[in-house]
Amino acid sequence: MCLVADDGNRVVWSGHRDGRIRCWVMDGEDNRKLRNPFKECLSWHAHRGPVLSLTITSYGDLWSGSEGGAIKIWPWEALEKSICLTKEERHMAAIMVERSYVDLRSYLPANGSNNMLTSDIKYLVSDNSRGNVWSAGYFSFALWDARTRELLKVFNTDGLIENKLEVSSIQDVSVDLISASRKDKTQSSIGFFQRSRNAIMGAADAVRRVAAKGGFGDDNRRTEALVVTMDGMIWTGCSSGLLVQWDGNGNRIQDFLYHPFAVQCLCTYGMQIWVGYVSGTVQVLDLKGNLIGGWVAHSSPILNMTIGSGYIFALANHGGIRCWSITSPGPLDGILRSELSGKEFLYTKVENLKILCGTWNVGQGKASQDSLTSWLGSVASDVGIVVVGLQEVEMGAGFLAMSAAKETVGLEGSSVGQWWLDMIDKTLDEGSTFERVGSRQLAGMVIAVWVKINIRFHVGDVDVAAVPCGFGRAIGNKGAVGLRIRVYDKIMCFVNCHFAAHLDAVNRRNADFDHVYRTMSFGRPTSLSYTAADNHYALSQSDEALILENNFQSAEGIPELSEADMIVFLGDFNYRLDGISYDEARDFVSQRCFDWLRERDQLRAEMEAGNVFQGMREAEITFPPTYKFERHQAGLAGYDSGEKKRIPAWCDRILYRDSRSSSMAECSLECPIIAFVLQYEACMDVTDSDHKPVRCIFSTDIARVDESIRRQEFGEIIESNEKIRCLLKELCKIPDTIISTNNIILQNHDTLILRITNKCADEDAFFEMKCKGQRTINEDQKLSNHQLRGSFGFPRWLEVIFLVQNL
Repeated sequence: MCLVADDGNRVVWSGHRDGRIRCWVMDGEDNRKLRNPFKECLSWHAHRGPVLSLTITSYGDLWSGSEGGAIKIWPWEALEKSICLTKEERHMAAIMVERSYVDLRSYLPANGSNNMLTSDIKYLVSDNSRGNVWSAGYFSFALWDARTRELLKVFNTDGLIENKLEVSSIQDVSVDLISASRKDKTQSSIGFFQRSRNAIMGAADAVRRVAAKGGFGDDNRRTEALVVTMDGMIWTGCSSGLLVQWDGNGNRIQDFLYHPFAVQCLCTYGMQIWVGYVSGTVQVLDLKGNLIGGWVAHSSPILNMTIGSGYIFALANHGGIRCWSITSPGPLDGILRSELSGKEFLYTKVENLKILCGTWNVGQGKASQDSLTSWLGSVASDVGIVVVGLQEVEMGAGFLAMSAAKETVGLEGSSVGQWWLDMIDKTLDEGSTFERVGSRQLAGMVIAVWVKINIRFHVGDVDVAAVPCGFGRAIGNKGAVGLRIRVYDKIMCFVNCHFAAHLDAVNRRNADFDHVYRTMSFGRPTSLSYTAADNHYALSQSDEALILENNFQSAEGIPELSEADMIVFLGDFNYRLDGISYDEARDFVSQRCFDWLRERDQLRAEMEAGNVFQGMREAEITFPPTYKFERHQAGLAGYDSGEKKRIPAWCDRILYRDSRSSSMAECSLECPIIAFVLQYEACMDVTDSDHKPVRCIFSTDIARVDESIRRQEFGEIIESNEKIRCLLKELCKIPDTIISTNNIILQNHDTLILRITNKCADEDAFFEMKCKGQRTINEDQKLSNHQLRGSFGFPRWLEVIFLVQNL
């Protein structure tokens, strides 16, 4: 859907995927207090394909763009007449408007010397200061005269003029112009060929995206956003993060690159430009392109931004909306942040949450329901989150090769992996008590997270990742799968690992961990660590009021796992016991002399030497080694008694790191998660695999902001702080301005001068010319609440030309 509103925000036009355009009108001032003050008053079928873009020109005309270069103009006169019809006449309005359109193809030369762009019209922007309209696809632009509807210029993203469009261009494939006399006869065939073309172009786009990832193609040059600034310049944002400034005639002025992620949207107001990125970052620029500031606004891509009531609102991909004062960043932010930090103890709330983590190398087998109940079901009732990591759900050369092939095209999972998830669903009473929020499978490794339904509202932003470590870091027989979630607005990461096997492969295991830790990358960037960046406001679904929150900023080049507030590594790490024989190990196990065995543990030695799992902790091991056992043989007598007689070892482990920098730290917003281990044990009665399942129950304290209290404190600071009140008053000042009308008489069709002088010596001032709204009287002689001509644009006889003189 695309939206455009009149200057008075009383009439909104929406374009839809079904090709329809709808008109929504606010009937009266009192309706502004309603939750949905707009009512649909007009709807018509505008395009065969989806309506991709809309804009209103300075003359009041509505322009719409669709697939294949289709641009239609809906004249103001037809729109005005249709909106003013009474309810009894409303049935005629759609037919009247539908037949009133102007197809821009008819304004192109019949000889084809200037074939019209046939790429999808993704963007339409009205340059009101020059009376022009910009239309754009991903790789090209067209400049139109809004009054005469003449095509002025066609050019590409490099600013090169394209007077003739060649068929060889893969982005903008040209087709011969269909003359108006043949249009009706060929519409059905056009629809067929257009759909075929869209399918082919979609496939080509997919190939280009894959090629771009491999260093080929020009996908990073795609235009992703377009906006006109107050000074008459046009700004575009590209998928590479590049920002391009153009003048009103389509000349490329200068480029800027401040963030290496795709631009998603642009928004402008006054002297500033806001840029929203796919990383969730927002940046603020001045009209000259200088970077004023930036912050991580959301944990997912920013879809759109808009200005309203003195705030800049940002809509994220996950549906969240946040807003900031249009004066940010500025001195006001620093004062507010300082004042609020002094009252942190008033609005900090600590939540306690129990987390059950379980790991099991299932050895390509399947478990009974009793085994799963013994491992998970017996303790799950008292926890809020359950994390399960499985290894070797499937193995074999054929399966590993197929898994690697599927991963290259974005597919993952298997029927056996799904069987395990379904069985654990049943064990945890999924749907009634728990809800599975995410899972990931890489070859034989599976990780999944279940959340108790009563805290589901506080869990979100679920992302997954996978890192293969086998056969040249390409095959998933060894490696890791990870899952990241946000709990009470704090980030937790869970990583299920299966490292290199065999007693002497200690260095390979260390290298596997290092590779996983450094390279694991989740689906979207996070907003993790606190900084002294500018504050922002959030608009939540549960409480539609403005609140102040700290911004987050992730440091580039740092592994994503290091930025989590809490991280848990679980899995078959495969570290063994050194310097001990099989018989000695069996004797110590039977005597439960675990202290001596721990001295021989490879993992403990490597951690103490700082070679692996740096900064992480493990609870004291009080259970027997979990590997290797004969299947379906109970008790410690089940240890491997075959020819190899593998030495028992604690292969299956669970390690963690919380937010503490020291053991004495207390839970606070600066140290948001403190975890304690309540249980760390192996389920020795489970005999379905040659490994025993292990589980660990954490008691976690999570510090979060009580938004209602902080909002109240924020309001009190605004009202009581004299410095803030003075700054707000100063921001509302308007520079002294002299306006000379020269006795303008509107009845005379003459050229007259309106002189505006800015007396402020320090700052530039920009003025926008708008017609004042007017009320009309309908046939029932009742005042209509629609703002008509004035709220859309200038009358046809009025042309405004700006002449700037620097004094």
